[in-house]
Amino acid sequence: MKLSRRKFLGGAAAAVSSLTLFNFNLLTNSLSADAADPSSETMKTFRNVCPRNCYDTCGMITYVQDGILKKVEGDPKHGYTNGKLCLKGYAYPRRVYSPDRIKYPMKQSPRGSGNWTRISWDEAMETIATKILDLKKRYGSTLPICLDKYSGNFGIVHYGIEGTMSSLGYTTRAVGTPCWPAGIDAQTYDFGTLYSNDPEDMVNAKYIILWGQNAAWTAIHSFPFINKAREHGAKLVVIDPILTSTASKADLYIQVNTSTDGALALGMARYIIDNDLVDWEYARANSIGFDEWVDYVKKDITLDWASEKTGVPKDTIMEIAHDYATAKPASMWVGYGMQRHTNGGQNVRIIDALGVMTGNVGKSGGGVNYGHLETWGFNYNAMVNAAPKGSKGFIGPDGKDGDRAINMNNFAHDVSIQSDPPVKMLWLACRNPASQDPDTNAIEKMFASMEFVVTVDSFFNKTVEMSDIVLPATTHFEDWDVMASYWHYWVGINQRAIDPLYESKSDVEIAIELSKKMNTLEPGSCTFPTSGTPEEWLAKEFNPAIHQMLGINDYKELIDGPRKANMPSASWSDGQFRTPSKKIEIHCELAKKNGLPALPIWVEEMKTPEKYPIRFITPHPQHALHSQFQNLDWMMTTNPEPKVEIHPVLAAKYGIAEGNMVKVFNDLGSITVKAHLTRTTSQNVIVSYESWYKDSNFNVNYTLKAIPSDMGKQATGNDGLAFHDNFVMIEKA
Repeated sequence: MKLSRRKFLGGAAAAVSSLTLFNFNLLTNSLSADAADPSSETMKTFRNVCPRNCYDTCGMITYVQDGILKKVEGDPKHGYTNGKLCLKGYAYPRRVYSPDRIKYPMKQSPRGSGNWTRISWDEAMETIATKILDLKKRYGSTLPICLDKYSGNFGIVHYGIEGTMSSLGYTTRAVGTPCWPAGIDAQTYDFGTLYSNDPEDMVNAKYIILWGQNAAWTAIHSFPFINKAREHGAKLVVIDPILTSTASKADLYIQVNTSTDGALALGMARYIIDNDLVDWEYARANSIGFDEWVDYVKKDITLDWASEKTGVPKDTIMEIAHDYATAKPASMWVGYGMQRHTNGGQNVRIIDALGVMTGNVGKSGGGVNYGHLETWGFNYNAMVNAAPKGSKGFIGPDGKDGDRAINMNNFAHDVSIQSDPPVKMLWLACRNPASQDPDTNAIEKMFASMEFVVTVDSFFNKTVEMSDIVLPATTHFEDWDVMASYWHYWVGINQRAIDPLYESKSDVEIAIELSKKMNTLEPGSCTFPTSGTPEEWLAKEFNPAIHQMLGINDYKELIDGPRKANMPSASWSDGQFRTPSKKIEIHCELAKKNGLPALPIWVEEMKTPEKYPIRFITPHPQHALHSQFQNLDWMMTTNPEPKVEIHPVLAAKYGIAEGNMVKVFNDLGSITVKAHLTRTTSQNVIVSYESWYKDSNFNVNYTLKAIPSDMGKQATGNDGLAFHDNFVMIEKA
């Protein structure tokens, strides 16, 4: 049975709620013990914003006494996060003062030995600069240097990492994103870009579908707005292959077969067409190719087929199709995990079409919501640096020198195949490929083949373990920055609340030190500026357009509180789509040009290999954010070890009991992890949450092949990664 209603989920819901309550109580009790009196005359407060790769980008109030960070709370002036943080946010002081934090520049000899020695910043810069100049002399360019940087810190000033590389010359760059590219392309083909309704606007919805979105873990501040809508009569539907914490809170939970979400949406579309529930006026006035798509649905799609493909009962498809089409307005929120398949982008396009056919695009309380970058129009001053005169690089189609791009989502392979010149040095920051990239064995071999590896980080994670030099990074409490969200509409300033601990430096400060050393050794070899305070660097990121959007005249006004962008609460409410036709492109010639279907038609999911019949899904955890936070003491207390979730029927088939160690393997690699038997997953899917555990070799990606998703290249430079099209076998270890 693939359908569960809330009243049938008492046990699962209670278990999830109890765990969450336990964790919160443990945390707040510890906070009370550690924190000083906020009313103390010596207590100072600062405004900070969480810079992690998360929907919520929480506003924070930081309490500092005698230069020591005592505690953090949510900023009550932030209209989306509303004075509350998540478990990870409240644990930030444990991150800042963790005894495991990297305190000084360190070098390891030999690489991977664990034989670390403290060195000075001057020695670190001398060693790095000498190596850069050596490679440049040997190969005639800086292309042997490869930058792999992504989202460990999303502060705008942290784009100075890219600026560091640009100031050296033309380098090799890991391009793309592992997070959400197929969905970005899907909405780019359909609407011209990704642009979602204000999440606070969900209070106006009469019907809400969370499609592959576990907001109770990954976007907790959206739930008050969802619940407000429910108080006014809205119904919450959750569609997910896993009975998540979010699903346990729904009015209706639908356990869909993995990667068949597009088939479910097409089944809904067929019912809506057959029962004349289409908003023909809106769809025809605002889109091109709609009637062509309707003809496809009528010709090729049946409810029986949709039910068989998705595992969702036909009556349920009819029910949600009717309710979604008749509840005005209705909102859909598409999660990022749903598009991490070989047909993921196409599935998002089909869901987009569902929103168009019901007239829910451009409406308050509606939308097909995925994300946005409307508030990211900063100067990226730290990022923009000209290459030194005479720099040689990769010759592009325009005949000009430039950086050499490789695929972030097939990093080990693409680094290894470069030959003219080869990649010899890695610079890694805001990124942990050893824990987060596919084919971990290949990553380890690639690292071992390098002449030199530099990593900037705060902890000795798996990537640092394979580096020659590690440079200690500041936390966001020790630096000035500005943060925007890819979900809500608020922007906030990040003040330096405490002085940088030990010898940690920000990415811009590291760039300044490197530039000084480079130009000492070889004048003119680096263009990165060598002066400016952290606050001065922050100030240069603002421009009149940002001021106008936020209703401010100076960035310092954000010290009084974050500001919400002056934008309509409903995306596309002006009907000004950013496609070539200026309309929603149900028929998209750009998609066709890129080798994809022009229409949002069904594309078959990846088939299960006979030898490896079990799908291995590795979603985001509750207590961590990728490879951050889980290593902290509080997180290890509440979640001390990784587990693999297995349905009891599947476990019995392989003689596995609760608590047994299980080998999960395929022809690429294997992991061994403790079994947890649960009915929250289906009988052909096992689940383990990706994370980096302190002092553990656990890594879900040993079995993950670098299989691309269907989209991503148009908007992000490379296709995404089919994380959840990973098939394995299991046995009792």
